[in-house]
Amino acid sequence: MPGLPELLIILVIVVLLFGVGRVSKIGGELGQAIGNFRRGVNEASAADKANKEEQSA
Repeated sequence: MPGLPELLIILVIVVLLFGVGRVSKIGGELGQAIGNFRRGVNEASAADKANKEEQSA
């Protein structure tokens, strides 16, 4: 796993390639995608739990 200096170098390269505005937009989109994924996993888990309860009753 890379340490802090390696991550900073990677961040600087990404900012130089894409620019600060695009990097912040990508970060926001990535955050939304992760949130949607977590919501989907939680909903699927709740649905599976409800199905198991219905089958056992």
